[in-house]
Amino acid sequence: MDLQPLSSRVVLPPGGWASVLDFLCERFPAVGRDAWLDRMARGVVSVDGAPASRLAPYRPGAVVTYRREVADEPRIPFEERIVHLDDDLVVADKPHFLPVMPAGRHVEETLLMRLVRRLGNPDLVALHRLDRGTAGLVMFSARPSSRDAYTRLFREREIAKTYEALAPPLPGVAFPLLRESRIVKGEPFFRMSEGAGPANAITRIDVLERGERYWRYRLEPVTGRKHQLRVHMAALGAPILGDTVYPAQRADPGGFADPLRLLARALRFVDPLTGQDRHFCSERELG
Repeated sequence: MDLQPLSSRVVLPPGGWASVLDFLCERFPAVGRDAWLDRMARGVVSVDGAPASRLAPYRPGAVVTYRREVADEPRIPFEERIVHLDDDLVVADKPHFLPVMPAGRHVEETLLMRLVRRLGNPDLVALHRLDRGTAGLVMFSARPSSRDAYTRLFREREIAKTYEALAPPLPGVAFPLLRESRIVKGEPFFRMSEGAGPANAITRIDVLERGERYWRYRLEPVTGRKHQLRVHMAALGAPILGDTVYPAQRADPGGFADPLRLLARALRFVDPLTGQDRHFCSERELG
């Protein structure tokens, strides 16, 4: 199996390490020497595409590829659904709490890795991302030969995305509305905020259902800034239910009891390979 789509990559810098193993142990001390030796023995560490042994010499400029692993990674007790599958494209319906890509303490328990194992296709690559807390549709390229055709759809904003969210009522606001603002990096590092200057984030917002305690909103992002929908809803005075970051950071209760009520409901686009109008819809419900 090709490691590249499932692994991390590091280019060896100038230095006096005797072996690749010595470098990895110093660069990633939290992993530990025994763990690196075990990975090498199982063939999940390579240098310039060839399996690396414990004696592999250190050569500055060489590319080391290794499979990220987390010991005792907890199981996320929610399942993805495959909405569409063909030779070029996979569309999955992601549950809340499941990350799309390996990062930090989540490696095997990610949407990508689950689909790779389920479909036996290491060439899968996510064409876009959803936050771990957001549920709904994610598109994957299934083979390299057609990948650029689909990535171009996202680069050129030729995919219509529709989200649903549950949030407090906004009785004094006229809908539908177009929220335009400038979203910039905030504090701490993982937060975003609205700042001065020309708008770089645009969201169309409408109301689908008006309840007593909360309303169901339809959100259509024209742009794709980080946390854009969450920032825009909070700025309007209706932070999405379950949001622990916007408008102000608050304690996360932990566990799976209080998901972010945000769902990537639908994707619509003209297929660049067939010219066919494609429309996919999540079957999940916000509650």
